[in-house]
This record gives sequence, C-alpha cells and structure tokens, in this order.
Amino acid sequence: MTNIQIFEPGLCCGTGICGVDVDQQLITFSADMDWVRTEGGDVARFNLAQEPLAFAENDTARTFLHTAGEEGLPVVLVNGATVLTGRYPTRAELARWAGLAVAPVPAARLLPMATATATAAAAATEQGDSACCGGTSCC
Repeated sequence: MTNIQIFEPGLCCGTGICGVDVDQQLITFSADMDWVRTEGGDVARFNLAQEPLAFAENDTARTFLHTAGEEGLPVVLVNGATVLTGRYPTRAELARWAGLAVAPVPAARLLPMATATATAAAAATEQGDSACCGGTSCC
C-alpha cells in the first residue's frame, strides 16, 4: 500500500483550523485528506509545532527542514520519496498517489467561508483538537 506523509510547518493545533484567521487552503486540505482516508488511503500529517519528533525521526523530512527551513514546508513524501514541496497537495494529487479515483468536490467546499470554517472546526473538535490553543475553544 502507498504511504503518504505530509510534514507541515508549525500550526497552533493539529489541523491548523483554529483561531480567527482560518486559512481556506487548510480547510480544503483537511477535507481532502479525510476523503483519502475514508477511501482506504494511508495518509499521515505531521505538524512541526505539535510533532517535532516525527521530523527528527524521518531522514528526508529532517534533511529538507535543515536545507529549506520551515518556510519551505509542507513537504510531501510518497513511500519515502519527496513528491511535492512548498504547498499542500490537491485532492487529485492525493488520489493519484494513493491509487484512488478522484471524487467530485464536496458541496461543503461551495459554502460560504463562515459555514465551511464552522464545519471544519466541528470536525476538529470531534477529532480531539479542542485543546489546540491552550484549552480555549478556538477550534
């Protein structure tokens, strides 16, 4: 099975979907990653602020971080090989690497930003990220 790993810059919580200035790119990526997982894909996400040991233990991620710095992240590895740097992968890219057929864009992506943010925040809370900002309800 294909193993996809995303090593991303330090975010305030595991998803990066918290606070008042939520990045739509992170909401979209989180949804795409969840879709890959529900389709049986093996994808993992490592946040430098939350999981620095994952960077230290992975030779490729560690070397990339030392060479390009945090501003070069995210770096995406497929079966240990670097396939993408500097941006998050699209759903189509994740699907291709995981050997899946690409699904249509979910209706949630077409909602206004406030609704999409609320939906993502609710999902993050369900996944245990409610304590991401020091125990406040920022997620």
